[in-house]
Amino acid sequence: MKFSEQWLREWVNPGIGSQELMDQITMAGLEVDGFEPVAGEFTGVVVGEVLSAEPHPDADKLRVCQVSDGTRTVQVVCGAPNVRAGLKVPFAVVGAVLPGDFKIKKAKLRGQPSEGMLCSESELGLSDNHDGLMELPEDAPVGRDLVDYLKLNDIAIDVDLTPNRADCLSIKGLAREVGVLNSLPVAAPEIEPVAAVHSEVPDIRVEAPKGCPRYLGRILRNVNLQAETPLWMKERLRRSGIRSIDAAVDVTNYVMLELGQPMHAFDRDEIRGGIVVRMAEAGETLVLLDGQNVELTADTLIIADHEKPIAIAGIMGGEHSGVSEKTRDLVLESAYFDPITLAGKARHYGLHTDASHRFERGVDYRLAREAMERATQLLMDIVGGEPGEIVEVASDDHLPEDRTIDLREQRLADVLGMAIHRTKVEEILTRLGLHIEKLLRDGWRVSVPSYRPDLAIEEDLIEEVGRIYGYNNLPVTEPFGSLGFRPREEGRRPVSAIRNYFVNRGYQEAITYSFVDPKVQALVDPGEEGIALANPISSDLSVMRTTLWTGLLKTVAYNQNRQQPRIRLFETGLRFRQRGERIEQRPMLAGVVVGSQYPENWANGRRGADFFDVKGELEGLFRLLGIEVRFLPGHHPALHPGQTAELVRDGESVGWLGTLHPQVQKNLELNGTILMFELFLDSIVSGYVPNFKEISKFPEVRRDLAIIIGSEVAFADVERVARKHAGEYLTALRVFDVYEGESLGEGNRSLALSLFWQHPERTLNEDEVHSLFNGVIDALRDELGATLRS
Repeated sequence: MKFSEQWLREWVNPGIGSQELMDQITMAGLEVDGFEPVAGEFTGVVVGEVLSAEPHPDADKLRVCQVSDGTRTVQVVCGAPNVRAGLKVPFAVVGAVLPGDFKIKKAKLRGQPSEGMLCSESELGLSDNHDGLMELPEDAPVGRDLVDYLKLNDIAIDVDLTPNRADCLSIKGLAREVGVLNSLPVAAPEIEPVAAVHSEVPDIRVEAPKGCPRYLGRILRNVNLQAETPLWMKERLRRSGIRSIDAAVDVTNYVMLELGQPMHAFDRDEIRGGIVVRMAEAGETLVLLDGQNVELTADTLIIADHEKPIAIAGIMGGEHSGVSEKTRDLVLESAYFDPITLAGKARHYGLHTDASHRFERGVDYRLAREAMERATQLLMDIVGGEPGEIVEVASDDHLPEDRTIDLREQRLADVLGMAIHRTKVEEILTRLGLHIEKLLRDGWRVSVPSYRPDLAIEEDLIEEVGRIYGYNNLPVTEPFGSLGFRPREEGRRPVSAIRNYFVNRGYQEAITYSFVDPKVQALVDPGEEGIALANPISSDLSVMRTTLWTGLLKTVAYNQNRQQPRIRLFETGLRFRQRGERIEQRPMLAGVVVGSQYPENWANGRRGADFFDVKGELEGLFRLLGIEVRFLPGHHPALHPGQTAELVRDGESVGWLGTLHPQVQKNLELNGTILMFELFLDSIVSGYVPNFKEISKFPEVRRDLAIIIGSEVAFADVERVARKHAGEYLTALRVFDVYEGESLGEGNRSLALSLFWQHPERTLNEDEVHSLFNGVIDALRDELGATLRS
């Protein structure tokens, strides 16, 4: 927020300089972002009066003026379009120095002598307005120094407030803070209720009480909006970074800056029937005050009459119902809008207004009536008018609840590192506007004022006490505390272990955007429609990813375009899928391998990585995690039909492994064989808990077996059946030979297996081993159709 130091000092005036005041505000948590003089540096400029303005005899656009500086009358040649007799303007006399070290001297313009210069706002460094002379009020004292008259020995201070301190987005809030910091009272202007002089009231209906728990309206008749806004108000608005428009708009902006309550004024003649506060209907449109035509969405809170929308609540009014010089009757609006309802709406329509900035952060829900009375009185003083009664529509069920917080004295001392005397604590709380409802045995019960929505828990009060007491006054102490170890399930492996596993095998960890190109995602995951972003960075980053492969393949393309032939990447992160009204966010592990299996050197050739290389690395991961996962033939639209495996654990699919589909690879313009995998992290991180097992000192028994089995039968099924029937003392099962040939018949192959048994406490006898071995043979024959090879 930008504000005038002089304006602030009218409310509270500590005996400190400007720099010390800004330092004090910053140390209180309201960081001063910068400051600047309210005008350029100049001397010798006084209030002048134009006594006459005659056409220049030799120039159509110039006027020869007689100007009084209060002591003498001189001739000045001026080309400003608004120069005229009777006008009071800033007058730079001969010898004056304007901003930019521009010195005023006697001169001749087209043959006519000119002694001095009549000034515009831009020439004095007041603003960028150079369309004409700066017009001063009729009662401006001629000859008075302009710096003194306009009180230009002032600075505009810009405070960068955190979102929780919406109470300081006003002079009232800032003065309250400065008063607390300096133990000074705040001289707020007295705001008396304005008596109604007519019985006409606006018809107000609130159909969305959750979004607008309180709405006030008042009719002000017979106003004169051709009346000029007083110079003092224009100056305060200018020094706060707000341009003067007309008296009605200026007054509502002034009240917003002074008290913190945004307001709006409607032209009553443009309102049909009455005011309705409701949610917009799909397809409704509104032309805003800035000329922008917006299509309203159904989740937008609006102000409407009985026919059409007239404003977006808390953001901007409509052009059609806005005030103008022809307006004779006003409808003043002052309301409390729910911050959650308004959150993000201004940004959605490409707007950011002073009103939305305040309403989104939370306005004092008890301030609306006070602001209405203040604005009414100011308007009557400037444009006249006849006020009516204030109509208020409120829903107590939807207004914020009153809050009380218990503050413990010992907790306060523990957090701040020192004990502050109870009297001092109570003084700080009281000056902050907090009411001590009850003195507790170990502290205080405090009620929170409506203008401090950021105070909700005990720690908030502790921060307030420390902030006002002064962070610099707190002792330097070393924190002390006991840290307890958080229990971790032993069978659950941390994700860091998975990352380390892949890094140790030559992979690089990638971190890609969660929002991706919808065209690429449609190729990789055609069965899922990505969740569209409301305000994407660009068209190729406009949907949330449904698979990590989308980002990884884009990274592969980026590396291949930079002549990187060997790429091994993995990533852990969330995928996002729409499931009805719910968005499913599931943690995933994905990887991609392109190029040779090993880095090029004298010992290793350039053998490219294949399906079984990546399968072996995943099997090593599963052994690390202590889980058993089966690789089954599967089908995935992004993977090669003949080189795709579905990974299954305990009957549940946990991921995919395969080679990128040739058509997808062609569309993405990628080179080489591209192997990919993607797993559900939450399905693989929990495994068995390692247990100690004593090594047996008794002999191990081996039996070899050669079977003929169908080529379509996976070895995983052979291993599963063999282990199931080999008994509890089986210690190992290995394949030592695979053979396919014409002698076996088409569609058959031979597998040679070695089975190992070992008893932990004794030597196994021949009959036991023979029985187990025959049981395996019978099971393979009965369940898989295997036969012994002769």
